[in-house]
Amino acid sequence: MSNAEGFLPALQAVIARSLGRPGEVFNLTRLTGGATRVTWSFDACIGDALQPLILQQCPARPASSSEPVHRMARVTGGMDAALMQDAERAGVPVPRVRLILDPEDGLGPGFITDRLEGETIGSRIARGEKFAQARESMAAQCGEILARIHAIDAGRQEFLSRQGAAEQLTIYRDVWDRFDYPNPAMELGFRWVQDHLPEPVPARLVHGDFRNGNFIAGPNGIRAVLDWELAHLGDPMEDLGWLCMRTWRFGGSGPVGGFGRREDLFESYEAAGGTHVDAARVRFWEAFGCLKWAVMCMIKGQGYLSGTGLGVEGLAIGRRVSEPIYDFLNLVYPRG
Repeated sequence: MSNAEGFLPALQAVIARSLGRPGEVFNLTRLTGGATRVTWSFDACIGDALQPLILQQCPARPASSSEPVHRMARVTGGMDAALMQDAERAGVPVPRVRLILDPEDGLGPGFITDRLEGETIGSRIARGEKFAQARESMAAQCGEILARIHAIDAGRQEFLSRQGAAEQLTIYRDVWDRFDYPNPAMELGFRWVQDHLPEPVPARLVHGDFRNGNFIAGPNGIRAVLDWELAHLGDPMEDLGWLCMRTWRFGGSGPVGGFGRREDLFESYEAAGGTHVDAARVRFWEAFGCLKWAVMCMIKGQGYLSGTGLGVEGLAIGRRVSEPIYDFLNLVYPRG
């Protein structure tokens, strides 16, 4: 739902019923961004206090389908909220989940969390003067947080798919082929991934989209990790490689999120109990991540053209498909 007036009564009813009366909602505002879900900020009157909250409305989980895009890692609604609750118990900084929506609530799949103050715009975090001091420690913070994520026992979350490198190559290859958009560089990329597939490792919980732009940052660094919808079971080095992609540096100078050094990330990850960091595997996942992001860009652009996406942001993302391909080539076949 994108029209606030259309669901305000339902939102107030679920607040009153589940969090406390009177449940009145004020300052309901749709936030910008969000290529896969709709996010609303609001204040709710619960008891005698106004509480700052966030509503995330998620797309419905697709029915069983032979389309390869539906085989990509995806959790939504109550599923990613449940992961956030597991993460909070493991000491991962996340917004506290206040309630998971039920179908009878009339708001679609989704959940409500506390609203935390801070910055989410990646370019501001990577280059803004306000975060100059925070950037000194953020790579190390990322390593510690990822070690905690990868230590979570996700065995009881049966909705998580198991996707190692080989499985993801098959899926993303199939998705790209459905676009009927031949591209020699992508063909070269898929061949490179096939030729450099690492040996399988014991699967861990992988966030799947751990990067600058999916954090809430404050003066002391990372306050919360957001956007768990790409979570799956796989190689923990995947998260480290994804974080190091040039796309997520937003013009910053540091190879880790635009704000830090790989050495700080790797050392902190191991010190916090993460598995031994295999730099070659991280580089593999960084390169493969470029190709995966190119496929995702195409999905967003095609979604806009077909009318199934969330809006013009999908078109803007789709136009960027050549950027991660260029990044892949520079990473794997550097010039001079």
